[in-house]
Amino acid sequence: MNQLLRWGLLGLLLGLGALWFLSRPQPLPASALPEHKPDLANGEVLFHAAGCGSCHGQPDGERARGLLLSGGLVMTTPAGRFHVPNISPHETAGIGAWSALDFVNAMHRGLSPDGRHYYPAFPYTSYQQMTLPDLLDLKAYLDQLPPSAQVVPEHELDFPWQLHRGIGLWKRLFLGAEPALAELPGAEPQDLLLRGRYLVEGPGHCGACHTPRTWLLAEDPARPLQGAPAADGKGRVPGISAEQLADWSVDDLSYYFEAGVDPDFDVVGGSMVAVQENLARLPARDRQAIALYLKTPR
Repeated sequence: MNQLLRWGLLGLLLGLGALWFLSRPQPLPASALPEHKPDLANGEVLFHAAGCGSCHGQPDGERARGLLLSGGLVMTTPAGRFHVPNISPHETAGIGAWSALDFVNAMHRGLSPDGRHYYPAFPYTSYQQMTLPDLLDLKAYLDQLPPSAQVVPEHELDFPWQLHRGIGLWKRLFLGAEPALAELPGAEPQDLLLRGRYLVEGPGHCGACHTPRTWLLAEDPARPLQGAPAADGKGRVPGISAEQLADWSVDDLSYYFEAGVDPDFDVVGGSMVAVQENLARLPARDRQAIALYLKTPR
């Protein structure tokens, strides 16, 4: 019996050690960052494409443009209550003290500057698709926005979701080792289609709301953009797959993104208002690219 107990304890320790190893943070090295001169104009486009102000912005001050990124929005999910963080350039309350590598590791690897795993309520599985130059442009744009000293409370999560280390195992399943997308050059319309894919699956993180989740709270790859229950359990987010948009033309979608009016002359409402306002600030070519990609069957 004593021998069985010893073997059992050894197996338990080995198993725990393996789980600890597999769930370890895996940041990018400093050598991964390219030499790059930030492009603020591109950073602004990416800021609106990613909808940063919609989640992290405040209902006052710079609300109209979502530029005061104080955080504080509460997201109620099956895992608990997430408090959206302050990502203004404030040195202590926000991300003003972050290096470029800190920012890239947050966006690509879902890691805080001190190596903790971020919860995937922060859609880094989408942001991982962004190119490194684009991320550096976005950081440069965020760095010149107004700072906010607002301190946001910690998340209030249920067991086992409050165990940060366990998110490392989740990432093993659902976060790739390398970005899968990039904007590629080429002749129209293929170039436009690739740009649309990049914006939808990368900074736009459309699947975060429009794709249903599995029981592990990952986006279901078998049902992309086919609609999902709202994260707060109130209502449903509509599908935006090509099949579900069959009655819309590419121009219909582009105009909806620009003006917020659908083909039946109904005006955008609900949580889509903030999304449409962001899309309206994109270049017309990007709105057309997103519409073309959404209308293209998978």
